[in-house]
Order: sequence, then structure tokens, then C-alpha cells
Amino acid sequence: MHRIAQRRIFRSRYPAVFCMIFLLLAGFSPADRAANRIPGAASDEHQATDPRSAERSKTTCDDAIPAGTILPVVLPSLSSKSLKKGDQIRGKLAQDVRLQGGKRIRGGTNVFGSVVDIGSGGAGSGATLTIKFDRLVQRGESTTIRTHLRAMATTVAIEQAQIPTSGPGESDVYDWLTTVQVGGDVVYGKEGPVERGTRILGESTYDGVFVRTLASADGRCRGSVYGNDWPQALWVFSADACGLYGFPNLEIRHVGRTEPLGEIVLESKRGPVKIRGGSGVLLRVDRCE
Repeated sequence: MHRIAQRRIFRSRYPAVFCMIFLLLAGFSPADRAANRIPGAASDEHQATDPRSAERSKTTCDDAIPAGTILPVVLPSLSSKSLKKGDQIRGKLAQDVRLQGGKRIRGGTNVFGSVVDIGSGGAGSGATLTIKFDRLVQRGESTTIRTHLRAMATTVAIEQAQIPTSGPGESDVYDWLTTVQVGGDVVYGKEGPVERGTRILGESTYDGVFVRTLASADGRCRGSVYGNDWPQALWVFSADACGLYGFPNLEIRHVGRTEPLGEIVLESKRGPVKIRGGSGVLLRVDRCE
């Protein structure tokens, strides 16, 4: 009888307990609830509008491809006669691009660009081709970049830079033979030093070289910029390579370093602008966006 009475008393207390809990919860205002949030746990709305979120995104982007990084790109065939405005251009990195902290962008990574404009040359008999490269896709992830042109060489010039200056002797190893880069630097075999006179500029690998860039003698191209003094992937180009190599009828009207930013304007003196597939360019990253 005593136990039955206890159970009745316990059950009778349930409504009172629930009422007390409800009144306590209802007493908290929105301001009170905001004050009791976990410190540092921002709302979705705050995260979307917080300028620090954009800053962190930019920092991550710049860490991935810092400004001043050189991208050596193998070009597809390009012709102002067959291309039209808006056409996509897809090149590929000629070698791995090393970044600070042991990171790298793998050789063969796609570098995308587009045709901005096609026009006639100044004398009326030539043509102009305006292009820009602004996207890099690696492992399925796309990174928007802004680049300008540093140097461009024909397929023939690039092939010659990979042929040893002398034939192998009876006891010579082909990969150890000397080659000359586009622009004049000397490479003393695969995995050997890259030199200019008695000055060692960097090192060679089996798919390109890594050297610190130098300013060109005419001042058109700069050395290291944006504090990025890391050895750059220059493929078959010299440390101070700048401008055109092997294009007698072509001129660079604009490299894209100034307004209009990122736009490379090539002009032929006679006929359409033609660039054979396998030609190469050095693009310098001005900004990762």
C-alpha cells in the first residue's frame, strides 16, 4: 500500500516539473540565447559575409600558386585564320613546377586560356591575335589565375635546346651531354648544373630546369618579383629568356602585364598569326584569384 502511494505521488509531480522546464526555456530572449552561444561559432550568415573568409580564401590561393611563379606551357596549334573570338585554348605544363614548402604542380597539368580578339595588322596585310591564359586545372580542381607573357619559342627552337651540342663518344652517356637553353644558358647534362659563364644559376632535371629568374638585358623582363625568389621551372628557357625566339614575322604588341591585364597581343607582319603546336611559352603568374 505504501509503494502504491509513492508511485501516485511521483506521477503527480510530472506535470509540475514539465511546466517549470517550459517556463525556464521561455524566459530566455533571443539576445540571451545569442549570449550563450559557444565562443567562435559564427552563424552561416556571418560566415558568408565575413571579409575574413575571402581573405582566407585568397591566402589559400596564393599559397597554392604564389604571384611571381613561372608556368612553362606547351602550346597547341594556333592560327588567327582558323580561330574565332571566344575559342578555348588548352596548353599543358611542360614540367613539374616546384613551390615552396615541398608542394608542386605536376607536369602535364592543363592550363586553359581563350581567344580574346582577332584583327588585322597595322599595315593591313598582317593580323593580330589576342589571347589570355587564366585557368589551371589540377586533380579536377580549377584555379583562376592572371598571367602575362615572358617568353615564347618555336617548336624548332625548343627541339634544338634539347639536342646535345656534340655527339656522344664511345664512353659518353647521352643524358650527361651538354645542351644550350633557349637564350644561351648551358646545361651540363641531366641533373647537372645550369650555368652562365662561371656562374651557377640552378639545376637540371630530366624534364626541365629550376633556376632563379634574371632580368633581361634590355629591361623588358624582370627577375624575381613579388618576393618570390624561389627557383622557377623554366623548362628549356634561360634564366633571362624574354620575348620571341624563332618567329621572324611575329611581334609582341602587349604582354599583359599592364592594362588590359592578362591579354597577350601577337601581331604578324605578313599573313595570319601562326603558332605551330609544340611551341612553348613562359607565363608569369601575377595573381591567383
